[in-house]
Amino acid sequence: MRWKRAAGRALLVCSLLLAAIAGAQPAGPRGDTDGRGPMTLVTGGDLTGYLRGVLGGWNARHPREKVTLVELPDAADEVRAQMASELRSGSDRFDVLNIDVAWTSEFAAAGWITPVDGRRFPLGHFLPPVVDTATFRGRLYAVPYVTNAGLLYYRKDILAREGVRPPRTWGELAHLAKTLAPKYGLDGYAGQFLPYEGLTANVTEAVQSAGGTVLAGEGARVTVDSAAARRGLSFLLDGVREGWIPRRALTFKEEESRRAFQDGKLLFLRNWPYAYALAHPGAPHAGGKVAGKVGAVPLPGPDGPGSSVLGGSNLAVSSHSRHQKSAADLIAYLTSEPVQRRVLTEGALPPVWAELYEEPRLVRRFPYLPTLERSVLTARPRLKSPRYDQVSLAVQAVMHDAMEHGRSTGATVARLRRELTAIVGRG
Repeated sequence: MRWKRAAGRALLVCSLLLAAIAGAQPAGPRGDTDGRGPMTLVTGGDLTGYLRGVLGGWNARHPREKVTLVELPDAADEVRAQMASELRSGSDRFDVLNIDVAWTSEFAAAGWITPVDGRRFPLGHFLPPVVDTATFRGRLYAVPYVTNAGLLYYRKDILAREGVRPPRTWGELAHLAKTLAPKYGLDGYAGQFLPYEGLTANVTEAVQSAGGTVLAGEGARVTVDSAAARRGLSFLLDGVREGWIPRRALTFKEEESRRAFQDGKLLFLRNWPYAYALAHPGAPHAGGKVAGKVGAVPLPGPDGPGSSVLGGSNLAVSSHSRHQKSAADLIAYLTSEPVQRRVLTEGALPPVWAELYEEPRLVRRFPYLPTLERSVLTARPRLKSPRYDQVSLAVQAVMHDAMEHGRSTGATVARLRRELTAIVGRG
């Protein structure tokens, strides 16, 4: 009987070893071996409702690969949290993810999205800077879908009355915000300065417009203590301290800042392109105080035009999707020229196809397109880091505290360097 017990123990050991070996093998997509079937596309809220119509066109032609749309709350932080929770758990609920461009590096580093073959997509037709937002460590992990760049909005009626041109430099902006705005009972300048993702975008724009960076080496090194970065941070800190950035702007997100400008309370505003359309006659919620009185130019910098961060979203395939071939085909459809045209005309969102920015009929309908194209072409991706969420939260907390309490640039840089180094290491 001893040999039976010994044999049983040997079989048990072999079984455990085989299970361990099998568990160590790379996991592929679960389910159908051909990678095709129904899908789910997850996105933040579709504010204009255009996406359901676009997906209806796909579903009519692909009855066996129909896509279901899942809309998460509008707030970007909540969208990311819900996506991350599903992906972290290994759930195959989502097949295609419409992710903020800033999340690509984080999702790729975590293994939540799978690399894609760039030869399948019309990348050569895209505005060149947008493709970089979809890469991580030299590989393409997503496909650009919508882009965005910040613009400087101004009261063109007031500037025309005073015979001055829109500001091209920070000095010109500060001078007009301090002298001209009070003359008309207005505040000078506002961006999005509440401690949330919008503040990270505003801070990054200021730093890179001055020629600096917050992080380098795809998030591996902290570089916020350079002279250029200090100059960029001082632009915002000095603005609050000197009063041409009103303190109430520290409570602004996109919509609060847009409404303040639209209600005739601001001379200058940094915001995304959607605000332009809403400030013109005939637009929904346009109001009457600034309708037809709004101009837009690229963001200013210290010595000339500055540089926006690239906003927008990329489409990625979940690593847990059972239908990755269908998912890739859906992304090719959504990034095709006809759908990109609908992204602009029905969704009021900036497309990634370069040719659409120069089409005369579209420019007549969306006059801001040439300005937006210039801004996108000089823009750069937001901070790239596998720990982007933590990095962004640190930037928001430190900068909002500094602006609210009048911290010096030196103290702000020292705290940023300390907190960011604790997150990403010393490179």
